[in-house]
Amino acid sequence: MLISFFKNLTAHGIQYSLIILLLIIWQMVIGFGLLPDYLLPSPMQIVKAFIDDFYLLMSHAKYTLITAFLGTIIGLILSFVLSILMDLSKNFRQMVYPILLLNQTIPTIAIAPLLVIWLGYGILPKVVLVVLSVFFPMTIALVDGYNSVQKEQLNLFRSLKASHYQTYRHLKIPSSMGYFFTGLKVALSYALISAVVAEWLGGYHGLGVYMTRVRKSYELDNMFAVIFLISILTLILIGLVKLLERKLLAYQYQK
Repeated sequence: MLISFFKNLTAHGIQYSLIILLLIIWQMVIGFGLLPDYLLPSPMQIVKAFIDDFYLLMSHAKYTLITAFLGTIIGLILSFVLSILMDLSKNFRQMVYPILLLNQTIPTIAIAPLLVIWLGYGILPKVVLVVLSVFFPMTIALVDGYNSVQKEQLNLFRSLKASHYQTYRHLKIPSSMGYFFTGLKVALSYALISAVVAEWLGGYHGLGVYMTRVRKSYELDNMFAVIFLISILTLILIGLVKLLERKLLAYQYQK
């Protein structure tokens, strides 16, 4: 375990060192005038823009996170319902799966304007877009998790005359949790991006609205500041999911 800890520490140290080196090179390129800062602001300019607009960014981030969370929760509920129905009926799965794939092939930026036209400029079209973006990876992950259950375990539950509810409650859903958390990490990254894209096209609050405003005034340092903020928020959310996964599935990490 100690050797594994030092290996992980070394790997993280190398990753952080590469990031720091990249930032130093970036700063030097701008500092020596090899690239004009009106095309690519330096890291120091981006940090300054972030600090100057910190409270405004946090205010907009609040609305984006609320949209992403609402869409993810609704998508999560739909995913559980749809995945169970697909697992219970092969015919239903064959009918619905192509529709799910078709939904995934439609670019988010293409459907967002239609949702704004149909549903207005409030939070509803943004939540709907997040739902459409996140429920596919979670549904497929859960279906794969149900299919991973061994036949011997299913036969045991059948021999004990377990109901569908008992089978899912005590066997299939617990067995699919590893797949579920994998899908959830992907879904959360989609959720924030989808919320921001929807905010680009209409609304009054959110990081997408902020990006639209600073883009029109050519404030690239603020643009990069909000881009990095979105990346940081996504990493934090994925990190929280990993912590929850380790806590709920501790037995898997002890192997």
